[in-house]
Amino acid sequence: MKDKNDIIKNQALYQYSLFFDDVRKNLVRGDRSGPGAYKPLRQGVELLGDGKVRFNYRPPEGTKSVVVKGWGGSMPNTYELKPDTDGYWSVVVDDIPPGFHYHEYYVDGVKATNPLTPYGYGGFIAVNFFELPGEEDSDFYLLKDVPHGTVRMDLYKSSVTGRWRNCYVYTPPGYEKELDKKYPVLYLQHGGGENETAWVWHGKINYIMDNLLAEGKCQEMIIVMNNGYAFKSDGTSHPSMGSLDEVIVKDCIPFIDSKYRTIAHREFRAMAGLSMGGFQSNATVMSNLDKFASLGIFSGGFSYKGKGYDLTELFNNPEEYYKKFKLLFVAAGEQEQPMCDELRQELDELNQKGIRNVFYSCPGYHEWDVWRRSCREFLKLLFRS
Repeated sequence: MKDKNDIIKNQALYQYSLFFDDVRKNLVRGDRSGPGAYKPLRQGVELLGDGKVRFNYRPPEGTKSVVVKGWGGSMPNTYELKPDTDGYWSVVVDDIPPGFHYHEYYVDGVKATNPLTPYGYGGFIAVNFFELPGEEDSDFYLLKDVPHGTVRMDLYKSSVTGRWRNCYVYTPPGYEKELDKKYPVLYLQHGGGENETAWVWHGKINYIMDNLLAEGKCQEMIIVMNNGYAFKSDGTSHPSMGSLDEVIVKDCIPFIDSKYRTIAHREFRAMAGLSMGGFQSNATVMSNLDKFASLGIFSGGFSYKGKGYDLTELFNNPEEYYKKFKLLFVAAGEQEQPMCDELRQELDELNQKGIRNVFYSCPGYHEWDVWRRSCREFLKLLFRS
């Protein structure tokens, strides 16, 4: 899928939790003699090719200004829309780099969402986003004509919080047919301000897995995505990290192992996450090495010493370390400074001591473009013999 026009037409770029295939049409009512007809609507963000983007918005009559603002990082600028035809306001820009972009609209200075543009959950609010693919290595998360896995939503009761919880579960192509086969499991976490839908609708993790499997570049596995906010009713949970570690170990793992055909052994169980989810994954794995043998951290903190665990001795003893860890993978965007350089140095020092690990970086900020690429590289290495 090298043709740029093919890439910007790919359905994966326009999917979100409200629509798999948004028709972008509005019903125009007919009179009593007919049922009416559907009239095409503009997309809120149109990809024009060659890096150009058109923003479209339909404000109320009498509007004096419409502005679109990025969330910083790879989209730091503000753009002013001008009146166009058919009640739209529009602007064409060509200075936004490829990537996943949260953005906001301001109508006469009041923040608003754009109903013509995909919605996601980010920054603890419903927010618009769009995808601008690049020319190089940008189709690994797109929808291709390959065998596809399945994403389900499951419900389970938490003994830790006393509340019902949901999780999204990806099973690989063939799971429903190869009924004697068992699979390793990756528990994959979102970042702060997002939720359990993020890795599906923002990260496109199911397409990343489908494409890697079709290319023979990763192992088949089940992927479980939980909501990262888990707090006990008595207020004893960590004020920021919550009690997700307990929920995963006490509730979710037993539920998944009982419902799905898993290889219920620590060497075939991993946890990974981005940002807050990376911190949570680090704490969960380090505290439960009887349950996990692989850890992935994307743009999050790495530490082998924290509340409830101190693995200093283990990380000074390569022979014992290899009995516990099959894969330690840490990643960051090269524009995430000073975090990226600090993690690189820390992981390099561990390698020099004989504590083998993988550090990965790629150009980018604290954004989905970095986390997708990081997860792709992690998946290539995970559960290898």
